[in-house]
Amino acid sequence: MNDETRKRRLRAELLEVRSGLTAEDVRESGLRIAVHATGLGELARARTVAAYVSIGREPGTRALLETLRERGTRVLLPVLLPDNDLDWAPYEGPDRLVRAGRGLLEPAAPALGPEAVVEADAVLLPGLAVDRRGLRLGRGGGSYDRVLARLEAAGRTPPLVVLLYDGEVLEEVPAEAHDRPVRAAVTPSGVHRFTRPE
Repeated sequence: MNDETRKRRLRAELLEVRSGLTAEDVRESGLRIAVHATGLGELARARTVAAYVSIGREPGTRALLETLRERGTRVLLPVLLPDNDLDWAPYEGPDRLVRAGRGLLEPAAPALGPEAVVEADAVLLPGLAVDRRGLRLGRGGGSYDRVLARLEAAGRTPPLVVLLYDGEVLEEVPAEAHDRPVRAAVTPSGVHRFTRPE
């Protein structure tokens, strides 16, 4: 079985587990993730954080977004472009999010352009799993691969942090040569580090 087939199967398994979560599970997990994430030095030092608004059964990000905004951190949120690339716009609060395609919530503020992500001092990534090497398994759309390539092309190496459920930190996920490791995963039970903090 090739890596692409392994990735598809693993994604399906992980999404099946997530489908059994209740809205309360998602909300509670999000609150615990926010507590652990706000204690990360990488986020405490960041003036600008690129993040995302969770949807469906993804680990909840709402509490974390609000905590970051309330402490004066500039938060950039993605705006999905037709080609699956990501533009970025500032987060101005939960009442300034609008429904977009694919069930996404995006900021109502004017977009700043795809290159705005290079201003981020830390990047919060969605994912389905991460392994002991820090390699992240995403949904397979390639949007965040483009973001990471854009950061690399700009010579920027902000800490990358993935937000997951506890059972999604695995021994190994299928990886490709272009995959970049994250520094940490934050789950409801705590922080899992894969490289030393700065």
